[in-house]
Amino acid sequence: MDALVAGLMFPGLFLLIFLGIPIAYSLTLVSVAAGWYAFGPMIFQQLYGSVYSAATHYVLSSIPLFVLMGGILEKSGIAGQLFDAIQLWIGRLPGGLALTTIAMAAIFAAASGVVGAVEIMIGLMAIPAMRAYGYRNSLMSGTICAGGSLGTIIPPTVIVVVYAALAQLSIGELFAAIILPGGLMVSLFALYILVRCALRPQDGPPAVEATPLPLGQKLAITAKALVPPLLLMFAVLGSLLMGIASPTEAAAVGVGGALLLAVMNGGISVQALGESLSLTVRITAMILLIVAGGTMFTGIFAVNGGGEMVAEIAEQLGGPTGVILFFLGVTFLLGFVLDWTSIVLICVPIFTPVVKQLGIDPVWFATLVLVTIQTSYLTPPMASSIFYLKSIAPDDITYGQMCRGVLPFIAIQLVTLLAVALVPSLATWLPEQIVGF
Repeated sequence: MDALVAGLMFPGLFLLIFLGIPIAYSLTLVSVAAGWYAFGPMIFQQLYGSVYSAATHYVLSSIPLFVLMGGILEKSGIAGQLFDAIQLWIGRLPGGLALTTIAMAAIFAAASGVVGAVEIMIGLMAIPAMRAYGYRNSLMSGTICAGGSLGTIIPPTVIVVVYAALAQLSIGELFAAIILPGGLMVSLFALYILVRCALRPQDGPPAVEATPLPLGQKLAITAKALVPPLLLMFAVLGSLLMGIASPTEAAAVGVGGALLLAVMNGGISVQALGESLSLTVRITAMILLIVAGGTMFTGIFAVNGGGEMVAEIAEQLGGPTGVILFFLGVTFLLGFVLDWTSIVLICVPIFTPVVKQLGIDPVWFATLVLVTIQTSYLTPPMASSIFYLKSIAPDDITYGQMCRGVLPFIAIQLVTLLAVALVPSLATWLPEQIVGF
C-alpha cells in the first residue's frame, strides 16, 4: 500500500498542475495528502522541517545574489551596448544578427545565470533589429529561445546551485563540468545559423552598416562594452573555481561588480535599482517556495517507499546504461509540465542514491541531466522558453512559427547530450584540471 501511495503522488501532482494550481502549492498539497497516510495528524510537524531546511540552507543563500546580479545588468543598459558592439564584428555575416543574439545570450548567461531573464532581455533588443532586416520569424524565434535556454548550461547558473546542494556535490566542480558542453552547444548553434543563412540568405540577411566605422573606433566601442562583463564573469567563476570564495561569496562579488559596472556605465538609477531588488525578491521567493514544496514531496515519497520502488525499477533495467536512459527520459517528460526548479527538487534526491550505488560518476550524470532539462525547456508543446518569448513577441510571430523555429536547436541540444554521453571527459576533464587548483 505504501508503494501505491508513492506511485499516486506523481499523477496527483500533474492533476493539480493541470487544474491551474501553482507548482509550489501543488507539491505541498500532494505532500500533505500522502504524508497523512504515513504520519497522520503529525504530518504538519514533519513538513515543518522541509520549510526550515529550505530557509536555512547556506548554499541556497547565493540564489538571491545571483538573481540580483542579473537584474542589475539587465536594467543598467550594459546589455544594449554589448549587443551593438558584437554586431559591429559579426553583423555582416550571413545571419549576423542571429549570431549576435547567440553570442550575446552566451555572455549574459555567464554573467547573470538567471534563466528567463536572459531570454527576455535579448529578445527585447534582437526582435526589432532582426525584423528591420526581414529575418524569417521561425529563425528569429528559434534563435532567441535557444539563446535564452543557455542560462541553464552556462555557469554561473542558479540551477547548478540547487542541484549541487541537493546531490551534495561541489558547486565549483559542477560549474566547471558544464563549461565545455556549454561551449560546444553555443558553437553548434552558431554553425547552424551560419550555414542556414549562407544557403538561404532570405532567412537571415547580413546587417550592412550605413557608414562603416574605422577599426580603431570599433575596437574602442568593443573594449568598453565587452571587457567589463567578461571581467565580471571571470571574477565570479574564477573566485569559485579556484577555491578562493564560497558560492555565496562569489555571488556577492558578482553583485558588487555588476553594481560598479552599472555606475560606470551611467545607466543605473534609484528606480532601476528598485526594480532589480523587486525582481530578486519575486524570483527568490518563487524558487525557495518550490524548494520547500519539492523537499516535502521527495521526503514523503521516500517515506512511503518511493525510493525502494525506484531501486526495483533500476534493477530491472539491466545496468547503468538502462538506468541513465530511464532517468533522463523521466527528466525530459517532467519538463513538459514542471519548471526546472521542480524537476531538480523532485528528481535529484530520488536519482542520486541509485546513481551512487551503481558507481556512475555523479558529475557526469549531473551534466547529462542539466542538458536534458535545457532541452525540455525548449521543447513544445509546454516549452517555457516559448512562453517567455510569447510574452514579448509581436502578434505576427505565431506560436506555430516559434515551435518550428526551436526544432533545429532542440536537435543540436540532443547532439550535445549524445556527445557528453559518449565522451564523458567533456564533463569530467575540466573539473579535474582546475577545481581547487
